[in-house]
Amino acid sequence: MNLPPIHIEDMNIKLKLDELILNVLYVKFGYFHHSMPKHSHSHSSYELHYIPSGKGHLIADGRHYALTPGTLFMTGPEIEHEQVPDMTDPMAEYCIFFEIVSGQTSAQRDPYYGGNNTLLSQWLIERPFWMGTDTANKMMSLFDMLAHEASLQQIGFHRMIINILELILTQTLRYYDEDHFQPPHVPVKTLDDRRLVTIENSFLYDYHSITLKQLAHQLGLSTRQTERTVHRQYGMSFANKKLQARMEAAVQLLLTTDQTIREVARALGFTTPERFSHAFKQYFHCSPSAYRLEHQEADGEQGESVINVNITKPNTHTNTN
Repeated sequence: MNLPPIHIEDMNIKLKLDELILNVLYVKFGYFHHSMPKHSHSHSSYELHYIPSGKGHLIADGRHYALTPGTLFMTGPEIEHEQVPDMTDPMAEYCIFFEIVSGQTSAQRDPYYGGNNTLLSQWLIERPFWMGTDTANKMMSLFDMLAHEASLQQIGFHRMIINILELILTQTLRYYDEDHFQPPHVPVKTLDDRRLVTIENSFLYDYHSITLKQLAHQLGLSTRQTERTVHRQYGMSFANKKLQARMEAAVQLLLTTDQTIREVARALGFTTPERFSHAFKQYFHCSPSAYRLEHQEADGEQGESVINVNITKPNTHTNTN
């Protein structure tokens, strides 16, 4: 196997892992033609080892482990270990040596980062020794990419090296737990985010029928809290925001469909065409029919196929039932 060499040592490389910042001290490649003596790392230092070819064994904290192609292992703080090659088939190794330079490193974590959002950094810190196999067969291609970027040093290579090293570290930590995909460990929307989406969707899709009471129920808030929330987001009351949504939909229907005024009124949730026409006239200062005619004539005179909707600043009268 023709393995690409890598030697990265004098480069300022900082990796982001959840809330941790990792300082990469070096990335090296080599063959073991003699044993690596027993040693351990400082309280914040780690080595990620990948064996792409050859054989040997690892002695870590007094236990023996076989090293074969595809083996991955992490040796963290104060883990005594030594590597002994099989001299009939000396093993090759890619090694990434890094230290944690900032972020929380104890079990006492900021609750903001709790739960599944920090499993990768949690596994790294809480398991100072781990051994496994590159079952997805991704590591060699990642180290190939890393060697390519480090050797050519084209524009943006420093950023690419950081990206690739973060991929290597993340892929390794994914192997720490067989069940890491269930459930997916991704950040979820906050309660306020979900409520904002609910409000947006209500005015976008349910403008014809949504009531303050219904929206409050969806949000799990009182009607007074809902009114305040809507005002904070849009600078207007619920009734005025609903009216705005209805009028914007009315313009779209008047100018892009052949629906009658009665049909438009029904689509917008008005009980009668008269109520719709009254609300529309108060909002745009002209009747729906006059609005449609005026804009169709203007478009015809200009010979344009794209409709330009110029909405006059509304009167915020809210009697729209």
